[in-house]
Amino acid sequence: MTFRPSILGAAVALVSSLAFAQTLGQPEHFTANAVSTSPQYGTGQQIIDINVTRWSTPAERDALVAALTSKGQDQLLKALQKMKQTGTIRTPDSLGYPLRYAFQTPDPEGGRTIVIATDRPISFWEATNQPRSFDYPFTVIQMHIDRDGTGKGTMSYATRITAKNNTIELEDFATQPIMLNNIKAEPAKVGKG
Repeated sequence: MTFRPSILGAAVALVSSLAFAQTLGQPEHFTANAVSTSPQYGTGQQIIDINVTRWSTPAERDALVAALTSKGQDQLLKALQKMKQTGTIRTPDSLGYPLRYAFQTPDPEGGRTIVIATDRPISFWEATNQPRSFDYPFTVIQMHIDRDGTGKGTMSYATRITAKNNTIELEDFATQPIMLNNIKAEPAKVGKG
C-alpha cells in the first residue's frame, strides 16, 4: 500500500499525540470550513462543527495504542467504540455523530496540536455490500491551533489505521484528505453535545 505524504503527516501527528504530555483542558467548540477536492468524498465545501465535551486521558490513549499494536485495526475499532464519548461532529444540516477520542498536546510556539478520532458511520448499503471503503472504518481529524485560537487541519473521513514496527500509519481511502480551513476555537456552548 502507498501512504501519501499528507497521510504520513497525519500519522506523525497521531504518534506525536501519543508521545507528549497532554494538557487536559476545558470543553471546547470548533468551527471550520471543510473543503474537499476528492471525488470519493464529494467535492465542495461546507462548515463543520466539532464539539469536544471532554478530553481523552493518557490511560485511554495507551489502551487504544495497546489494542492496535497487539491485535490490529479490528481490535482498535472495538476498543474505540467502547470508549466514553468525547464530543460530537456535525454539519449544519445533519444530526451529527459521536467522537470517541480527543487528545491535545502543546506546541513549542504556544499553540497546540489536536487529534480526534472516531468510528465513522457505516450505511446499511455499505454494511450489506461491503465495498472497499468498508475496510476504512475511522475518521481522523488533525488540527493545529495557534495561541490566538485559530488554525487549520485535515480530516480523513474513511481511514485505515495500522501499526508496523511500532509506528502508527494512516491510510486514507480517498486521494486527498478534507482540508479544514479557518478553524476557530471557543469555549463549548452550553447545551451542545
